[in-house]
Amino acid sequence: MEPIDLIKEQDLMIQEQLINRGIKNKVIIDAFYKVKRHFFVKENNVEEAYNDYPLDIGYNQTISQPYIVAYMMEKLNIKATDKVLEIGTGSGYQTALLSLLAKEVYTIEILKPLQETAKKRLDEQGYANIYYKCGNGYSGWIEKCPFDKIIVSCASTYLPEELISQLTNKGEMIIPVGNSFWQDLYLVSKDNILMNKKSLGRVRFVPMVE
Repeated sequence: MEPIDLIKEQDLMIQEQLINRGIKNKVIIDAFYKVKRHFFVKENNVEEAYNDYPLDIGYNQTISQPYIVAYMMEKLNIKATDKVLEIGTGSGYQTALLSLLAKEVYTIEILKPLQETAKKRLDEQGYANIYYKCGNGYSGWIEKCPFDKIIVSCASTYLPEELISQLTNKGEMIIPVGNSFWQDLYLVSKDNILMNKKSLGRVRFVPMVE
């Protein structure tokens, strides 16, 4: 059996799953070329790394479907000057992508083994603008706020006010909110003390661990 051509699979993923489905931001597309998803999955899942679905990374957690990662980043409109908070480091794949889009990435993971593995993997690959914390995502990172953008890659049962309070004025957060089966993906914007939210559709994420 011929070994799978992972670079070809990556090219197909970007064209078919991202560009053909409406992802237009060139910086995001370039980031997906630079970050190799097969470095962030289990060894026995390497050949599936560029398929259009989430993959198990252990501890009842997953690496998200490539399209939904790109979609969330595009809707959040991350700029090169932004300070971003990521809730749910997981495998570190989304973290790596964020690091190529933003000035600084602050990432929180409650499961210590995942946090340590992701940090080691990202350090080995030379990512230098990422800061790590093991802790409860619902609490955010009060010592490092405010953040221009917050991206939550696990499902919350409610809109966490603590996270909203850690946004800058005009800051934005994207977050799946709902039950353990289906959620609405919300884009939340902050304007002084006012909060606006817009539903972007139904999604399915693993629950946020407290």
